[in-house]
Amino acid sequence: QLFCLFLGVCGDEFSILRSPQSVIFRDGSWPIPGERIPDVAALSMGFSVEEDLSWPGLAVGDLFHRPRATVLVTVKGVDKLALPAKGISYPIENAIPFSLDSVANAIHSLFSEETPVVLQLAPSEERVYMVGKANSVFEDLSVTLRQLRNRLFQDNSILSSLPLNSLSRNNEVDLLFLSELQVLHDIASLLSQHKHLAKDHSPDLYSLELAGLEEVGKRYGEDSQQFKDASQILADSLQKFADEMFDLYSGNAVVEVVAVKTFNSPLTRKTRSILQSSQSEPENPYNLAYPYNYNYSVIFNIILWMMIGLALAVIITSYNLWNMDPGYDSIIYRMTNQKIRMD
Repeated sequence: QLFCLFLGVCGDEFSILRSPQSVIFRDGSWPIPGERIPDVAALSMGFSVEEDLSWPGLAVGDLFHRPRATVLVTVKGVDKLALPAKGISYPIENAIPFSLDSVANAIHSLFSEETPVVLQLAPSEERVYMVGKANSVFEDLSVTLRQLRNRLFQDNSILSSLPLNSLSRNNEVDLLFLSELQVLHDIASLLSQHKHLAKDHSPDLYSLELAGLEEVGKRYGEDSQQFKDASQILADSLQKFADEMFDLYSGNAVVEVVAVKTFNSPLTRKTRSILQSSQSEPENPYNLAYPYNYNYSVIFNIILWMMIGLALAVIITSYNLWNMDPGYDSIIYRMTNQKIRMD
């Protein structure tokens, strides 16, 4: 089954557009912390997380039938998308940038021999990451801004069928927005040519980040007709993309959409120079314990029983050496005694 996670955020909301019966999302208004969205994706796919997620929105589903795919789309620069009412939405608490790198690493490490499809793409930033069979499936996918622009003016592009309304083909900002919709269309189209990949036993992951609508809002204003038309076109395209991906995986996919007006902080990756001087960590004024690590019990048992085994080995060896008869138990002494007698 494909579990297409389509994260739709309507005014900083986390929305589930499509999901299989094996994954249960409860209908409610429980806020989800922004930094725990990747954990929701991991748990829905059957992977473990470092910290327990005490969020009632995700229930325990069928543990023996996990989704075959997760599709997460992040939309930036919008307060609310007119997504279908049949989906389930949750408010996002503390909308900070996130990535699905941990989920991608888990898939790659557990299913490396089966080469699953892992695709992470941000068209406006020309950022793309492909692992496994994604390199062959999406080798013709437009990823650079020049490729996206040329793709729009081909005969089979979405411009021939998409109602542009107030948007223009001659404006660079509008073309950037439309090129992201073209990427959604091409992903579903290319995957439909390799349907056998949606039927294997390895889970697939799709993580897309769309910033074209944010640029439309900056160019025309959020009260403009262009922004309103672009928002409606994007909502319709996302729903169509979710339905196509859900069908390609035979209903065994979760599709989610995350739409945020703006992130509270930029997405940064911590780095440290080898020339950087060491700084002492600030003392904990509250004398709190370190966060519990779920590997603690495993490490504790390994060390405990290893030490017990070594202690028993030392005791048994020492006892046998203490009670040993050199003339009877040791061949060295017996050979030495015979040589002395012969001399």
